[in-house]
Amino acid sequence: MSFQFHTIAGVRFQTSTLLEHGAIHHGFSTRLGGVSQGVYASLNLRRHGDPPDTPEHVQENYRRFCAAVDIKPEGLVLSHQVHQDTVRHVTAPDAGKGFSLPVDYTADALVTNTPGLNLMVFSADCIILLLWDPDAECVGAVHAGWRGTALDLPAKTVGEMARLFGAKPRNIRAAIGAGIGPCCFETRDDVPDAMRAAFGSGAEAYMTRTEDRWHVDLKELNAWRLREAGVPADIIDICPLCTACRPDLYWSHRKLGENRGLQAAVIGLRAGGVVPEWRSRP
Repeated sequence: MSFQFHTIAGVRFQTSTLLEHGAIHHGFSTRLGGVSQGVYASLNLRRHGDPPDTPEHVQENYRRFCAAVDIKPEGLVLSHQVHQDTVRHVTAPDAGKGFSLPVDYTADALVTNTPGLNLMVFSADCIILLLWDPDAECVGAVHAGWRGTALDLPAKTVGEMARLFGAKPRNIRAAIGAGIGPCCFETRDDVPDAMRAAFGSGAEAYMTRTEDRWHVDLKELNAWRLREAGVPADIIDICPLCTACRPDLYWSHRKLGENRGLQAAVIGLRAGGVVPEWRSRP
């Protein structure tokens, strides 16, 4: 398993081989292949900024990214991220919310078992994850910054997929996209303290102190929490790239500041009743 780059009609994006299957659509955007200008050049999916991007440019960027990953934008359901641990069960009336309709909820994680709904979460350094249980035929999308990580949001999303759809953690495939790495995520004591409070001494393996700063590996910490929730290590895929190291390829709050765009991850069950070819775990 690995992350792979693709370019379709100029749009540069990534997929995880773990999720490449006819039953689902998915993709992780970069900042390349859109029409936005200036600080938002070019594939910006952020609607609000100071000053904001041109709305027509953002809408075209959505259209281009959706076309590249072969989804209909009318089926998009966007997160409204507030760095909390709400997991929203997305159903058919939510179609278009955040894209063509107002968002009437806050949620940093979305789950569904409805074909044709495409769940989208956003990042500019934070960790974004996509989840799929091929047996239970359900998907999830998660935004986990350090606060969401400390709230154990990815593991809670696995739990909600089990509760709502009968998913089994041993069958859930997880793809963790590009995000800030421990090389660039320097913090003071607040982040390590939050991780210790949430997870005890087990969190220490993912935090390293150098002089008066801590370096925290959010991707590996979330992978550990997924394993603790029952997701097998061999079906967790992690993109090794750091968004802060590659501001030429990704949006990074740490490197670019507040005036910058957002990348996204999207996943949805393909409408049309594709018969999976996978095998369930015993």
